[in-house]
Amino acid sequence: MNADKDRPHPFLRMPVPWVFVTGYLVGLVVQLLVPIPMGTRALILATQAVGIFLLALGVALAVWAQWIFRKERTTTDPNETSSRLVAWGPYKFSRNPMYVGLFLVFIGLSGAFEQVWSIACLLFVFYYLSQFVIPFEERQLRRTFGESYERYYKTVRRWV
Repeated sequence: MNADKDRPHPFLRMPVPWVFVTGYLVGLVVQLLVPIPMGTRALILATQAVGIFLLALGVALAVWAQWIFRKERTTTDPNETSSRLVAWGPYKFSRNPMYVGLFLVFIGLSGAFEQVWSIACLLFVFYYLSQFVIPFEERQLRRTFGESYERYYKTVRRWV
């Protein structure tokens, strides 16, 4: 294994929820500086309603996934070694339900508060997670759980 890939990337020093918050806030600032109107009042109301629904769904999913990690007494910090491989609850359908939940929260907030630019920033958050955070976490899990993780990896999708 490549020693450089085994070390945490400097970007991993920021907790993942703060990556989402930062991405959203950057989008909010850009939206304030260069507003993009949402369109008709009906479109705005529909976007807000869908946004609130996605926000609630995302919070529920992220809290449920976090609760499972707490119940199993394992870590959510990619720089710490996990004590258990969690494969039940939402983890039966996604290897990253906490991240899926945070994406839904981000999209929901963007819709509820008409933040068009935040959605553009979400692409950067997605790229960061896909290129830095998740590959590092997967290497750590492979090292810790070996064949058990490989079976899980092959049967459960990364996102949904």
